[in-house]
Amino acid sequence: MDIKSKNLNLPIAIVSIVIPVVVAILFYLPRPNIELGFNVQILPLFHAILNSATAVLLLASLYFIRRGHIKAHKTTNLIAVALSALFLVSYVTYHFFTESTKYGDNNHDHVVDAAEKALVGGSAYVYYFILLTHILLAIVIVPLVLFTLLRGFQSDFVKHKKIARITWPIWFYVAITGVIVYVMISPYY
Repeated sequence: MDIKSKNLNLPIAIVSIVIPVVVAILFYLPRPNIELGFNVQILPLFHAILNSATAVLLLASLYFIRRGHIKAHKTTNLIAVALSALFLVSYVTYHFFTESTKYGDNNHDHVVDAAEKALVGGSAYVYYFILLTHILLAIVIVPLVLFTLLRGFQSDFVKHKKIARITWPIWFYVAITGVIVYVMISPYY
């Protein structure tokens, strides 16, 4: 049985549940004391680069499909999926080995005291709004991307186009807000 006739709804559902559960568990696990051979503190910048590249690829994908360049559309989307998968592996690695950075934590003690809160002021509300929408939509985007990709591979272009109209703006928002979150929190790394 090839991908065109295979029902992959259950595997997509399982992957879509397992990923956010594993990521959530990471924030509660104790950090191992293992030397990786490189400084994991470079990974947030790497994540921002991956998100930026994904956003550019998504724009290119939209450009190509609107001009009927199906092969280029498919290629840019597959690269965007690969970069997103690489992001996920790197993100999990980073959060497995490091404590979460807190917005406004100028002295890097993992506590944002009253003085630090006063320094960031209302920008904290903006940051946390962007972060929250980014996280929630990052959870939603996993099954959307997988189903959109599946419909394309199954040559079910009516369903592919229908779901892609929902998937594309959400995926683009997640990619762009990933960069914004990085820029906003980077002074506190």
